[in-house]
Amino acid sequence: MEQRDSEAGEATPPTLGIGMVGYAFMGAAHSQGWRTAGRVFDLPMRPVLAAVAGRDATAVRAAAAQHGWAAAETDWRALIARDDVQLVDVCTPGDSHAEIAVAALEAGKHVLCEKPLANSVAEAEAMVVAAAAAADRGQVAMVGFNYRRVPAIAYARRLVAEGRLGALRHVRVTYLQDWLVDPGFPLTWRLEREHAGSGALGDLGAHAVDLAQYLAGELLVGVSALTETFVRERPLLAGVSAGLSGSAAGLSRSAAGGTYGAVTVDDAALFTGRLASGALASFEATRMAAGRKNALRLEINGEKGSLAFDLERLNELSFHDHTEPAASAGFRRILVTEPDHPYLEGWWPPGHALGYEHTFVHQARDLVLAIATGSGPAPSFADGLQVQRVLAAVEESAQKNAVYTPVPL
Repeated sequence: MEQRDSEAGEATPPTLGIGMVGYAFMGAAHSQGWRTAGRVFDLPMRPVLAAVAGRDATAVRAAAAQHGWAAAETDWRALIARDDVQLVDVCTPGDSHAEIAVAALEAGKHVLCEKPLANSVAEAEAMVVAAAAAADRGQVAMVGFNYRRVPAIAYARRLVAEGRLGALRHVRVTYLQDWLVDPGFPLTWRLEREHAGSGALGDLGAHAVDLAQYLAGELLVGVSALTETFVRERPLLAGVSAGLSGSAAGLSRSAAGGTYGAVTVDDAALFTGRLASGALASFEATRMAAGRKNALRLEINGEKGSLAFDLERLNELSFHDHTEPAASAGFRRILVTEPDHPYLEGWWPPGHALGYEHTFVHQARDLVLAIATGSGPAPSFADGLQVQRVLAAVEESAQKNAVYTPVPL
């Protein structure tokens, strides 16, 4: 409801009550985004951190206090039922995405769901159906591919859309981490197919696929893939469900009697693909690249030029204009911190760098604007389904020893 400032006599924007399910790594990142977006950008609605839900009462109350949530719930159904929650943010493992998101949409809430959208194509399809029905009621549903919100990547998309690269020839994306190199790292939910859906493929490869399709402005139509699980058994944890850590340090690693459990997801995925235009794409996703912490790198080559990006230098974009004379042509560094670059109008003077956490602020901003204007958010649940179909095709191809596998459209 719109309120009026009693001193200035000016209308203040209506509130948008946020309810978040899950409070670990992604929950903390999303909390930062919701807490900050309305303080940086002039938004038509003001996000309010109404409630956060998690199964552990003590832990969820501590998370609520740490991140600024007004209330804590131990049942996500109770969170959805709250009158002060208009948007449900799903930050749980993939096995619960579909159930929570569909229930929230059917309850009349807007939804933001972390990537990958689901653990299977069938679940993602059900979510898209629910989102389409909700859209007829004025609700929106978005999937959280936050790297689209890096200003340099958003600017790269603008350059491609403007035709600065001409017809595309190649897209390359690698996403390398090393937190599973130690075979003594315990068996967490991210290593169990029933909870995570897949391993490096869904965790990292989903980002790679989404970025390739987003930047190119077209879809993958087929893939040829290999996957591998290098460490097939890991120590069991006693009553701990941690999912991601830079190292095993800090986790309760009391193995249950020194026993081990089977790793049921991939450690690494390597695949090639073809875009609708005929451009070729290559992808590598692994959590076994020693020394690489969060190394997301991409390059696009076109008939008129090339773009390259490295997440570890996320305020920079490399651009080569192949129409310039050869004597002076070459890659040049663009510092993406100018006010007319994407998202930068709300931040600091030129040259003052942003970081990883700002992508979640931009994500919150874009979703609030979509709700306020009644426009379709991007990436939509349909976009998330398309990524899920690519991941499924990758797994099918890998099972057939890299046989080229079409992606259903």
